[in-house]
Amino acid sequence: MAQQPLVSSNLPSRTARDPGAVPTIRLDGIHKTYDVGEIQVHALRGVSMEIYAGEFIAVMGASGSGKSTLMNILGCLDKPSRGHYYLDGRDVSGLTKDELAKIRSQKIGFVFQQFNLLSRTSALENVELPTIYAGVPIEERARLASEALNRVGLADRAGHFPSQLSGGQQQRVAIARALVNNPSLLLADEPTGNLDSRTSVEIMDILQNLNKQHGLTVVIVTHEPDIAQYAQRALEFRDGKMKKDVQIQNRSIASEILPTLPTLDEDDVDAVAGSVPIADARSSD
Repeated sequence: MAQQPLVSSNLPSRTARDPGAVPTIRLDGIHKTYDVGEIQVHALRGVSMEIYAGEFIAVMGASGSGKSTLMNILGCLDKPSRGHYYLDGRDVSGLTKDELAKIRSQKIGFVFQQFNLLSRTSALENVELPTIYAGVPIEERARLASEALNRVGLADRAGHFPSQLSGGQQQRVAIARALVNNPSLLLADEPTGNLDSRTSVEIMDILQNLNKQHGLTVVIVTHEPDIAQYAQRALEFRDGKMKKDVQIQNRSIASEILPTLPTLDEDDVDAVAGSVPIADARSSD
């Protein structure tokens, strides 16, 4: 389906907010430099921006543009060489690894292109993992994981291994895992990169619903303009700098597009997803 192009306005787009609201994310002159042998690689060059609670942002750019480095810093997986990163008003630029790990477990959910699910672990157990690292009492873990799976429509697949799930279902499990600790910020790195067209729209529908219905701040990295079209704003990076902050015109709404797309018939879905319960799968090894 043809998508409308990204169109910029004179000023960056912003969602409605209370006057004086503190940005969820504020970057002030962020630089990131890596030493590769005797060469210094400047991955980010003075990036400044603001993202407010409840926004849906797409980060775009060619390979080497700095977008992955940006996401690592936003996710508190890495620290800037210079500049300041304020998360919910707190400067996290100089925190220790342990302090950053605590922030990740409390505030940030991650979704990856490759799903990063443990192959010999059920969907429910995969979703439980962040609750273990966050120190959630054992009696609460299964309940929280079940609720997260239900939010992405996979309550009936809780006992299945990743190999028994389609790509789209595996990504849903990954999203549930990102949601289980109730983060305020969801970071998704190419979340539709390994999926077919319809499944990609289904994943964007989930992300749009989480953003709209639950107020979750969503930031995705994508190289696909049609996927960026589901966001509210697109940040375009090139050579370590943010070159554009554009408002999405004629934003795509996944729930409106899905009825226009062909669906797999039931036999195809079963062939891809599998329907063997976890106990049977173990007994067949």
